[in-house]
Amino acid sequence: MIEHRSLNIPPQHAKKSPVPYMLRTTAFVTCALTVAGGSWYVAVDLTTASDLTAIYNCSAFFAYAFAIPMLSEKLRWSKVFAVAVAIGGVLIVAYGDTDTTVKHGSKSGGGTGGTDAPEESEASNRFLGNMVIGIGSVLYGFYEVLYKKVACPPENCNPSRGMIFANTFGSLIGCFTLLVLWIPLPILHITGIETFELPQGKAAWMLGISVLSNATFSGSFLVLISLTSPVLSSVAALLTIFLVALCDQLLPEPLHNDLSTAAVGGGVLIIVAFALLSWATFREMNEEEHKHPEDVVEESDIEN
Repeated sequence: MIEHRSLNIPPQHAKKSPVPYMLRTTAFVTCALTVAGGSWYVAVDLTTASDLTAIYNCSAFFAYAFAIPMLSEKLRWSKVFAVAVAIGGVLIVAYGDTDTTVKHGSKSGGGTGGTDAPEESEASNRFLGNMVIGIGSVLYGFYEVLYKKVACPPENCNPSRGMIFANTFGSLIGCFTLLVLWIPLPILHITGIETFELPQGKAAWMLGISVLSNATFSGSFLVLISLTSPVLSSVAALLTIFLVALCDQLLPEPLHNDLSTAAVGGGVLIIVAFALLSWATFREMNEEEHKHPEDVVEESDIEN
């Protein structure tokens, strides 16, 4: 069903094992995600928090750019406008405050800024960092569209099946990471390029909370892409930037950060963009459903 992008699989293909396809797809998608997400951690010490937030979260634009040729999406100016408004909101959040203690969220699971953030003049290699995070932004948009194309059930599949498979594929990504992508770590450690050590005490607890939170977010993110579109999901993920600012307002000292005017203004723009894009996506899905009613397949038809 996933490989052939159809609910009605021909008999000659039904006997074929899905395991080789799923292994290849898992490896490809996981590597794309790892490189895209890893670029954030490479660039965080090279460039400024504002540049990092602004450039990396432009992946919503690249998701739409890749969705047009890869998913045959139509170019709709309502979607272009919504994505532009969302990116505008990100830019306001990133550059609207001159205070470097303001923290910014990231859909990769990290965050920038805060009291320990370096000044812009202290960024060790801003141009190189911006190049790295720019490549990461493009790859993250590509990863979102790639997942929709090669690892999501076809249209008109039962939503519950799509949700179950999305979480299953998320588990496969975790398994591939655990079984394969650990291999470079000992090499980096032995050569001294990067030293690794097990977290202890408070750092271990914080890391555990971060991992659980990121797993919840990633699972929900994959489900949203499966049920809707990579573009809507990417803009929805930008809401985390505003949520980080809200959480900072509620946290006690020394973690507390006042909610700035730029965070509120940018957050409102992102929310408006998400609402506009949700409406455009809903309208487009309705149009497709009424245009091709014969493509709707009931569960009983599949089982028979």
